[in-house]
Amino acid sequence: MKKPINISKADALIIANIQIDFLPGGALPVLEGDLVIPVINDYLKIFRRAGASIFAVRDWHPQNHVSFTGQGGQWPPHCIQESEGAKFHPDLKLPEGTVIISKATDTLNDSYSSFDGTELSQNLEMQGIYRLFVGGLATEYCILNTVLDSRKLGFGTLLLSDAVRGINAKPNDSNRAIEEMVSTGADQVTLEDFPDVLDVPFDEKPRSDGIAEKPLSKVELKKKARMRPRGPYKKVRTERG
Repeated sequence: MKKPINISKADALIIANIQIDFLPGGALPVLEGDLVIPVINDYLKIFRRAGASIFAVRDWHPQNHVSFTGQGGQWPPHCIQESEGAKFHPDLKLPEGTVIISKATDTLNDSYSSFDGTELSQNLEMQGIYRLFVGGLATEYCILNTVLDSRKLGFGTLLLSDAVRGINAKPNDSNRAIEEMVSTGADQVTLEDFPDVLDVPFDEKPRSDGIAEKPLSKVELKKKARMRPRGPYKKVRTERG
């Protein structure tokens, strides 16, 4: 029997691309992508109760982004800045205090990883976070690249395997992506690996897309970093340099 996972303030939840355009009816829908939303909401309860950090990553493309078919890319226009399709799905219960990370904002550069061209790594570093739990859409693109970068940066990385879905443009793309993530040292977990949490009511008022859209300032991050306890991952962090 696996040992239950306990969340501390040295952990962070990374939720990627739960946006209207990536869900059924959107411009670039992931099949059954909406099924991950209630699962992710349960993870949000867990991390909120533990006082751990929560990051919501979103595609935030300019209108003429290089990834769009009109610019020679492979995807239809989606998640265009300030558009309805770029909003987080209304059923996603992001609590106040969630840090929003916008990626793929450069017209000429496509980005799948939540770390690529963003301030996510700096946020994690300054908050003293050592272990990441990653879920969202889509498995073989943004999730795969986020997990690979997380491992390269030396974070303990756990894939929320019940909170991801893939596009599967080719058969078994998602399964191959998961195998690649695991091969780098990422672990797979599900809600069943967390002890006695799902009966905790979600009493945090959901945030709107108009609140706290930017990452914490350096002053705020330093203040939070001083308040973070140095948990069992300190040794790992030191070895990473």
